[in-house]
Amino acid sequence: MAENRSVERPWLSAYPPGIPHDIQTDALGTVIDLFDRSVLRFAERPALTCFGATLRYREVGVAAQAVAAWLAAHGFGRGDRIAVMMPNVPACPVTLLGVLVAGCTVVNVNPLYTPRELAAQLNDSGARVLFVLENFGHTVEKALSEMPSLERVVVAGPGDLLGLKGRIVNTVSRRLKKAVPPFSLPSARMMRFEAVLKAGRRLERPAITVEPGDLAFLQYTGGTTGIAKAAMLTHANIMANVEQGRVWFRGSEDDPDPKVAVTALPLYHIFALTACFFFFFRIGGCCLLIPNPRDIDGFVKTLSRTRFTNLAGVNTLFNALNNHPKIASVDWSQLKYVVGGGMAVQSSVAARWKAITGQTILEGYGLSETSPVVSANPLGLKDWSGTIGFPLPSTDVSIRGADGSTLPYGVPGELCVRGPQVMAGYWNRPEETRAAMTEDGFFRTGDVAVMTPDGQLRIVDRMKDMILVSGFNVYPNEVEDVLATHPAVVECAVVGAPCEESGEMVVAHVVLRDAACSHDALRAHARAGLTGYKVPRKFVVQQALPKTNVGKVLRRALRDAPTA
Repeated sequence: MAENRSVERPWLSAYPPGIPHDIQTDALGTVIDLFDRSVLRFAERPALTCFGATLRYREVGVAAQAVAAWLAAHGFGRGDRIAVMMPNVPACPVTLLGVLVAGCTVVNVNPLYTPRELAAQLNDSGARVLFVLENFGHTVEKALSEMPSLERVVVAGPGDLLGLKGRIVNTVSRRLKKAVPPFSLPSARMMRFEAVLKAGRRLERPAITVEPGDLAFLQYTGGTTGIAKAAMLTHANIMANVEQGRVWFRGSEDDPDPKVAVTALPLYHIFALTACFFFFFRIGGCCLLIPNPRDIDGFVKTLSRTRFTNLAGVNTLFNALNNHPKIASVDWSQLKYVVGGGMAVQSSVAARWKAITGQTILEGYGLSETSPVVSANPLGLKDWSGTIGFPLPSTDVSIRGADGSTLPYGVPGELCVRGPQVMAGYWNRPEETRAAMTEDGFFRTGDVAVMTPDGQLRIVDRMKDMILVSGFNVYPNEVEDVLATHPAVVECAVVGAPCEESGEMVVAHVVLRDAACSHDALRAHARAGLTGYKVPRKFVVQQALPKTNVGKVLRRALRDAPTA
């Protein structure tokens, strides 16, 4: 029996007035309950805006229930894993909701994955259906033969659900900065998203009983070890984190001025999924979907002609907006608050952001394994604090030493978290789950932090070798595995290095058997097997890699080495 060690909670005395110490989890229900309540209560409110068109809650409800009905009619139900591989187009959140209403579990997939990465994730999850934007159909085609459990592929278009035809669809594709590459999928296994909606609307919504402890999402992460694995997030986990965010940020469904949240972070990332989509769906807000935030010109143009009240982002996004020549065209007067997460916000970026927008970035902290938010700065913060704020209600945190002991204030140690938002474990990895938890039920984040006497947290460093590129995790083992298959590479090691654009960049140290092999050739080889942000920006040729006396590569020595 795990010890239920009591934990001091100094942050409670520092909470702003009116913030409860704990949330009531018993009555939260499931994400399906959230869906039903919001669709009924906010039926005529705008729910999603994209490409200048808007879907109301009622329309989202009808479409999501059609997806659910189609899934049920084809034998997919409670516990089945359904993969969703889309950027922020309307079909994405509608599909997410439909999968959940059907009682199934969502497997979020980065649409920029290579065929190898896609096959690995779908095979690990056992996904039976894949919903994918047509821009990435060619990836599915290349991976299909390696995914034996995949029974159906549903292909969506950028303008689906918005009634966009002809010229506008072409404009949409350009704004995604990607023409649709040709692809061919077996007709017996492929169906268009609009056909799914048409068929589902003629069917009844499935009568599925889903419990709060059922799995809502398999959210893939490298966790604290760098091994790709899925955090099992239950309906209860998601609902708890939505409620924690609601009370912390004082969200209200009775607000006469409904919120419009700029949703530039991709919904397949846990930060955007919970903190943007589900949070604002809970309070009757509208998500302004940005399919391609890397198109900063298009992003700024959208912001300049749209009313919005909230924005969540990562440091690189804030920095790109800060430096855009037309940022003055954006009206920031309606902005209520801004949340930064996913990676550390730099002080210079935060200062310039406030000078431009008048808003202090409220930095928070979370992980896939915690649904994601653990802590955040409170509303009304006058100046950027450089901390990740206070633990949210019903959240316990503890700074632990290597021996598991609780460390005093100001002493760095591993940040450990306990609360209703902490995952049920890692999918099919009981040993990894046990290794990630302390005896008294805390999740070991793998991050080094310090706590101040009033309970604020500050991240010092990461314990493992994970690299954070624009808020996305890159795990050296995976990159090294791909590079090692190049015939010219004898051995390699991958580390992170500071980068103004993305926070960190991937640097590969390689020992070559063929000195004539160019960096461009190595980069092209990596790009064939890795998503773009995982591809090394720099290569450093070494005569030998530093190793321990048992042959383990000393990555720390490489991180300290020059990369020029």
